[in-house]
Amino acid sequence: MNALAISVQNLDKHYGKHHALNNVSLDIPKGSIFGLLGPNGAGKSTFLRIVNRITAPDSGKILFGAETMGDKHLSKIGYLPEERGLYRKMRVGEQLVYFGQLRGLSAKQAKTLSGEWLERFALSDWEKKNVEDLSKGMQQKVQFIATVLHAPELIILDEPFSGFDPVNAEQVKDEVLRLRDNGATVIISTHRMESVEELCDEVAMLNRGQLVLNGSTDEVRNAHGANAYRIDYQGDWPADIPTITKLPPHGEIKSAVATLIEGQSLNDLLENLLSKVQIYGATKYRLTMRDVFLQAIKGQVQTVS
Repeated sequence: MNALAISVQNLDKHYGKHHALNNVSLDIPKGSIFGLLGPNGAGKSTFLRIVNRITAPDSGKILFGAETMGDKHLSKIGYLPEERGLYRKMRVGEQLVYFGQLRGLSAKQAKTLSGEWLERFALSDWEKKNVEDLSKGMQQKVQFIATVLHAPELIILDEPFSGFDPVNAEQVKDEVLRLRDNGATVIISTHRMESVEELCDEVAMLNRGQLVLNGSTDEVRNAHGANAYRIDYQGDWPADIPTITKLPPHGEIKSAVATLIEGQSLNDLLENLLSKVQIYGATKYRLTMRDVFLQAIKGQVQTVS
């Protein structure tokens, strides 16, 4: 079994009558990129704030390695919140040194490391500029640097690609992969399924505060795509036969992805469809993470572990 970066055990959290997290347990392997998925209001932000010790759970615990997580572990964590927060009137370089010192670096170490990171992101010429003089994308880069400057063991990124153009998003993805390859564990909370496909080794999905899916990316896709088929057809797809997704049509030929229900064969599905649409083909379909996400939210998949 791989060593664990953190182990979350029976985490529970209420806000008044709202059950934000309901007995959530999961393990995050050391040196992995872990995707935390779920619709708005699923409990992702609450989960991340508890891991980062911004708020406390009502019950349950988190292990950092073999130790119960405490304040002493904060210097080993880097957190990029969805709500960005830089001091707009402060110079970029001074701000990075300040944040580095908050995480245990000396002023000299922080200045050296921030200079290296600014050069990596082509921001060296902006080191003595105020944050407010930078574009939104540049500010996003500065906040990313502030998150990872102290070389944390655990990096938590909440919607890290929001606001980036494709070129800068790709650069940040490359840096995330490099940090993982250098030994860091990365938790990414995102709605961008293409980023999950490209980056994540493991995924977990929350819905209404409950863990509905958990496992390696390949395990999840293979398990929930075992009975998925692409159906090419003409006509109007019947409302009583659920689909995972509709694919772009080819001329008059439409395509839909359907999953066999328990006890149903492909022949059963096709027989049901034949009286309603004209079928041109049926082939096995490998689910994307977007497909898995949609299935899970509809309650059509179970936890993989």
